[in-house]
Amino acid sequence: MNDDMTDDVTEGTSEVESGAPSLADELLARDKEIAELKDRLLRGAAELENTRRRLDREKADAVAYASTGFARDMLAVADNLRRAVAALPAEGFDAVRTGIEATERELIAVFGRHGIARVESEGLPLDPNRHQAMLEVDSDAHEGGTIVAELQAGYTIRDRLLRPALVSVAKAK
Repeated sequence: MNDDMTDDVTEGTSEVESGAPSLADELLARDKEIAELKDRLLRGAAELENTRRRLDREKADAVAYASTGFARDMLAVADNLRRAVAALPAEGFDAVRTGIEATERELIAVFGRHGIARVESEGLPLDPNRHQAMLEVDSDAHEGGTIVAELQAGYTIRDRLLRPALVSVAKAK
């Protein structure tokens, strides 16, 4: 009877031993699958975070630059105020001049509160990203490529160009 039991135990042990490599292989396969799933999860989380950041940035840009069209239209008002002051005779109309200049200053202050700034031009080298050369003039006082006069003011809204400055540039000698 003891021999029968020993045979049964030996037979069961050999079945387990013959199945052991398949269990180890299955365990390795499961570990590999878990590692792949963890990697996919981490990549998905990173992609989700990148998308969230991009959407936040796009939302901030949309808010910051929403008034661009309106601001561009208001530049014509600033130009016309400057022209009105220039068109007034030197004498007389002092009250009108003062009123127009006060209105222009207030408009420029409002521009400043909304991130709109004038592009610096005169005396600087031509920057094709901020200036548009309309004329090329002879000038002994300036080096070639230097802005001699501003024909129309340029403006930026925050870090973007709203309108380039129209300028005249000294000819290269």
